[in-house]
Amino acid sequence: MKKDLPAIQKAYDLAKEVLTRVAKFPRDHKFTLGDRIANNALSVLELLIQAAYTKGKAKPLNEANIRLEQLRMLLRLSRELGALSNNSYEHVMGIVVDLGKQVGGWLKQAGGGDGKDLQEPV
Repeated sequence: MKKDLPAIQKAYDLAKEVLTRVAKFPRDHKFTLGDRIANNALSVLELLIQAAYTKGKAKPLNEANIRLEQLRMLLRLSRELGALSNNSYEHVMGIVVDLGKQVGGWLKQAGGGDGKDLQEPV
């Protein structure tokens, strides 16, 4: 892992936290909501690793931002359905917010903060 990328470490920490908490979800939510939450958290980690080792950083970083937003909504839903306690929700969301700031800064530094390089011609 590149030592200059704390976002990757934060994404790793997020994935570990999410996987630990999703394993405790009730059966009704574990294989639907829990799987989607876990997959999004792992996707964020994979996308940040991809961004670290490719020239075109904006595309994977923008995708990671989308996955983080999806993760926010899924975590909120899991809390409202009772699959995730308020304390667990607050803890995991704190990691998500910190990671979102890091990814946003990295994206800005990479010159892809406006997403212009991702727009397809009409």
